[in-house]
Amino acid sequence: MLELIELSAPYQDSFLTGLRELQADGQLLYYNIASISADFGAFVQSLQHNKDRTKIPANRVPDVDYWLYENDSILLGHLSLRYKLNAYMLQLGGHIGYQICPSQRRQGYGKIILQLGLEKARAIGLQRVLVTCDENNLGSKKIIEANGGQLENAILLEGNSIRKLRYWIDIA
Repeated sequence: MLELIELSAPYQDSFLTGLRELQADGQLLYYNIASISADFGAFVQSLQHNKDRTKIPANRVPDVDYWLYENDSILLGHLSLRYKLNAYMLQLGGHIGYQICPSQRRQGYGKIILQLGLEKARAIGLQRVLVTCDENNLGSKKIIEANGGQLENAILLEGNSIRKLRYWIDIA
């Protein structure tokens, strides 16, 4: 069974295995594996603080991290759901960002993780979400479009050579 979960203690080993794979692919590099391994409970607790608008820095937005698991044992991917957008996220990140572990790609998990993320977005009261991807990321482009994404525009951000595609998905 596939499900999006918030992390808790029983997922430590599979989480660290999946995180190492994602980081080897250049993703989620902001997570420090050594400190997470040393105190997984503190890491899980820190993720909970991101949801609380009163406990995050002004330049961040409230969000929640979910992890796509199969049968509670295999980490397949990560999804970040942002409750609201600031100017930066409105251009670059959107309401939902997701990654699939490299060993699990091209098996339909991208479409599933976004579907499940849209359900979570609807549950927190969002009616329309922004999802972005790089112009050259054809897999993500197909995933977003398969989930009802309507292309608003493609923008070139300063310092980048690849345009960012901005899609809106109505979920009301």
